[in-house]
Amino acid sequence: MESLISRILYKLYSLEQRFLGGWALWRSPSMRRAKEFLFARVRPEVMRVEVCRFCQSKNLRPFLDLGNQPPSDAFLKKEELNKEELRFPLDVFLCVDCGQAQLGSVVPSDYLYCKNYPYESSTTKTGREHFYGMAKDICERFSLSKNDLVIDMGSNVGILLGGFKTQGVRVLGVDPARIMAEIANTSGIETIVDTFSASLARIILKKYGKASAITGTNVFAHIRNVDDTVEGVKNLLTDKGILVIEAPHFLELVKRVEYDTVYHEHLSYLSIKPLVRFFRKHGMELFDVEKIKIHGGSIRFYVSRAGAYPIAPRVPAIVKEEEAEGIYSLGRLHRFRTAVEEQKRLLIEMLRGIKSQGKRIVGVSAPAKGNTLLNYCGITTEYLDYITEKAQMKVGLFTPGTHIPVYGDDKLLQDQPDYALILAWNFADEIMSNLSEFKKRGGKFIIPIPKPKIV
Repeated sequence: MESLISRILYKLYSLEQRFLGGWALWRSPSMRRAKEFLFARVRPEVMRVEVCRFCQSKNLRPFLDLGNQPPSDAFLKKEELNKEELRFPLDVFLCVDCGQAQLGSVVPSDYLYCKNYPYESSTTKTGREHFYGMAKDICERFSLSKNDLVIDMGSNVGILLGGFKTQGVRVLGVDPARIMAEIANTSGIETIVDTFSASLARIILKKYGKASAITGTNVFAHIRNVDDTVEGVKNLLTDKGILVIEAPHFLELVKRVEYDTVYHEHLSYLSIKPLVRFFRKHGMELFDVEKIKIHGGSIRFYVSRAGAYPIAPRVPAIVKEEEAEGIYSLGRLHRFRTAVEEQKRLLIEMLRGIKSQGKRIVGVSAPAKGNTLLNYCGITTEYLDYITEKAQMKVGLFTPGTHIPVYGDDKLLQDQPDYALILAWNFADEIMSNLSEFKKRGGKFIIPIPKPKIV
């Protein structure tokens, strides 16, 4: 019976945007709660990807397999530890025709985001400053004013829109995670609890009018039906309106062995060359790109209607960098896989060496990427006594798959273990600064990526 219900739910999920997106009842709060209830209680059907999400080619080739893993944000309560924990394939393919890297399996988003989704974008000072700076830059560059509307896809708790609001423009958020949307609404950032789609764009257009800018930070890679999303964006934007996407750059992921960026929410791993081709087929242009340091090397894509803006020299220049690094070559990606395997070997060897000396190790921070690393490397309480975390939504829970308890950051100084493995290594400088007292007392930090090192 459960399998039958699961198949029916997944079929509805697959057809929702295409046939039910404009149906008010389907988008009502009561229907949303019913879907959350059901998806939390049945085994979701995983869809194996047969064609490229961006160009529909069937010429997909695997290059990285991180095994079967639970969703990285599916933290557990204590009473859930003895229950069955679902795991899904976590493997990555390259589209040989257009160059787009993408997961080989898709877990329904209703399952990924309905269960106490804990990612909060405003946790770090670095993150908050980054988003406010991004809002200021966009408003100044494109002369946005109080009459302009900015929409953020996957707006989370509204931190980026808060930055836009301080610039005096109108803002609207869209996010499928109900808890995050409620936090945003409470803080004065109007947010729709839903996934952005062409059908939702039509509803927004009728109520709010056209948007001068639509943003998506660390969210475009989460989208399954990118064609539908971009059609919605195109219909919502003014003639000179812009789409601004920010995401980890696949080039940096490969160069720096950042394999922990791979998890089930991240369906695509973005680079410039395939996106130029993708947006062109929608009558749009990727007219500028900007390298960003955050998250271990991200890139900001600027997209508009074709011909609205001149194409900046940075676009072809970075495509040349991507090609020179070989990220569209299976041979290079197979070497990347070998480097991933070596990172795992070195990290486990380091942790075992420390434990053999009778020393204690804990983890610091519990991001989604950290759970990919923990599960792939098989790091459990055999190695880490516990993990400390600044985000209160995760404190008191246990990591998915590895079942390591999560405590508040204050436990690190109360307990003073010997070593702390920084799982959010992309914020290592800020974390080590915040926890400098730990090091003063003789504690040592371990940074795992690209190669494990002790600081």
